[in-house]
Amino acid sequence: MKLCHVAMWTRQPGVLRDFYTRWLGGKAGQRYSNPSKNYESWMVTFDNGVALEIMNRPDIPDNLNDRTHKQHLGLIHLAFALPDRQQVDLLCKEMARAGLPLLDGPRVTGDGYYEFCTADPDGNRVEVTAD
Repeated sequence: MKLCHVAMWTRQPGVLRDFYTRWLGGKAGQRYSNPSKNYESWMVTFDNGVALEIMNRPDIPDNLNDRTHKQHLGLIHLAFALPDRQQVDLLCKEMARAGLPLLDGPRVTGDGYYEFCTADPDGNRVEVTAD
């Protein structure tokens, strides 16, 4: 058994697609559209084969999340690995220069990971760690 994909609803699918392809190395497939359901999506696939399904449908209600990046129950972050600490530091600096939020780090965690946390344009937490 292996994880195949994670799906998320968004009001701005193109913006999220661009974030995950530009900053985290995903490759976007073709836009899928189902006009009868007023639905569109993109699969953004990463080198290990796991994909992120970015979906939009106007009738999906907003989350109760207040987008303050606080911890909460349920899925809390997506984690991406780079080969080493230098690449983690470089990406962190590039994202900060581009105005993306730095929520934590770079730092060594209590269990020995080297990581930083940011947020995607919808406020979903994203962790970048050294593999």
